[in-house]
Amino acid sequence: MAQNDLMSSAEDVADQFLRVTKQYLPHIARLCLISTFLEDGIRMWFQWSDQKEYIETTWGCGFFLATLFVLINLLGQLGGCILILSRNFVQYACFGLFGIIALQTVAYSILWDPKFLMRNLALGGGLLLLLAESRSEGRSMFAGVPTMRESSPKQYMQLGGRVLLVLMFMTLLHFDTSFLSILQNLVGTALIVLVAVGFKTKLAALTLVIWLLAINVYFNAFWTIPAYKPMHDFLKYDFFQTTSVIGGLLLVVALGPGGVSMDEKKKEW
Repeated sequence: MAQNDLMSSAEDVADQFLRVTKQYLPHIARLCLISTFLEDGIRMWFQWSDQKEYIETTWGCGFFLATLFVLINLLGQLGGCILILSRNFVQYACFGLFGIIALQTVAYSILWDPKFLMRNLALGGGLLLLLAESRSEGRSMFAGVPTMRESSPKQYMQLGGRVLLVLMFMTLLHFDTSFLSILQNLVGTALIVLVAVGFKTKLAALTLVIWLLAINVYFNAFWTIPAYKPMHDFLKYDFFQTTSVIGGLLLVVALGPGGVSMDEKKKEW
């Protein structure tokens, strides 16, 4: 009984948070989501020569292809961010950013690094949720026109986005025997399972946002490292990529889990 009361109180707090922030939460979510692309696009501009030289040396592809790679990354990411923030051609912008993720996964050999691969997939999950939101906005323009029940593409995008997002947390699990690590793993695993299956989704996603935000600020404090040290860029990359996943989770909080979820099925039961 006490456990049910605690859960109800937590859900009430989450609902109150949503009521207070519903006007601007989606905007914050989008800004967080595109932050890693924005940072990377700006970095391409300021580190143009270094990035070009790295690609040219690693792949032996010559000056033209290396320059083209950096140019595509710079224009594709900054252009996509501008379109998403201005809410113009959002679907095209998302597909363009999907392409950037795929291109970088191959170019930087992320495909063979499980940790970075899972983080890139989590980033793709956030973009899927953004695609789902843009479909919702498109239909809202025709309010009053009879439509079928929530479209399958949108609800499966939300399902895919939720499942991919939780891959970020798989990279945070610590496989040691200390009590704190075991507790963190158990709580974290429970929360990511709840988000993936869509049960108590908004509360679980909001809890993960708070947890991930604390971890991000504590472990990825790149501003404490001098800019000339390689660790500065590594932590900066990690910080903004994690911020993007936080943005995806905030979209889950703002939009709900979608049709393919236990929360939605409970309404039918």
